[in-house]
Amino acid sequence: MTSEMLINHREKAFAILKADADKILKLIKVQMDNLTMPQCPLYEEVLDTQMYGLSKEIDFAVRLGLVEEDEGKSLLEQLERELSALHEASLKK
Repeated sequence: MTSEMLINHREKAFAILKADADKILKLIKVQMDNLTMPQCPLYEEVLDTQMYGLSKEIDFAVRLGLVEEDEGKSLLEQLERELSALHEASLKK
């Protein structure tokens, strides 16, 4: 595989992971806007499941050498910070 093709595959892989992370971020933002987490444990379960799925996608991409481990961790850490902010906001409500 040429280095240009490898770079293209890496860019595509990261773009897909970023898009999935953005979908989860949208779920978090909707939840923050409505602050319904305490009344809706199902929503929290969906977020947890989505986060787990994304972490597995990232692990797979890292193992294939398509994404650097620190890039993947950065995506997850950003989402975890948003989840923490959501949890704190729900406690203040």
